[in-house]
Amino acid sequence: MRVRSIEVALVAGLAGVAGCKADPTGGSIDGRAIYQSMCSSCHGPTGKPPEAMAARLGVSDLTAPDVRERLSPAHVAQQVRQGSTNKLMPSFAGALSDAQIEAVSQFVASPELTKR
Repeated sequence: MRVRSIEVALVAGLAGVAGCKADPTGGSIDGRAIYQSMCSSCHGPTGKPPEAMAARLGVSDLTAPDVRERLSPAHVAQQVRQGSTNKLMPSFAGALSDAQIEAVSQFVASPELTKR
């Protein structure tokens, strides 16, 4: 009986671990959906981060004119893949597929980000 309860506990534990590795985007390749799922908690729903995130962590305001000028899909993709140079933004390589990174990069660099 004791062996059976250990097996049940092990299976339940493995199921929990597998759940932690689930794709938080649900496999979406929609740039807006990926941004909302993965980026908006720090950068804000329209690219303007909450004041606390900007003040405490220096999160970039993606709506600022100087930032918008230099945002290209390639630049965003590099940031998403490698993380920020100050290491406050983690790398999402491995957490997002190449197609998802490209989709979110296109969205962030587009005027669609700031519309709502």
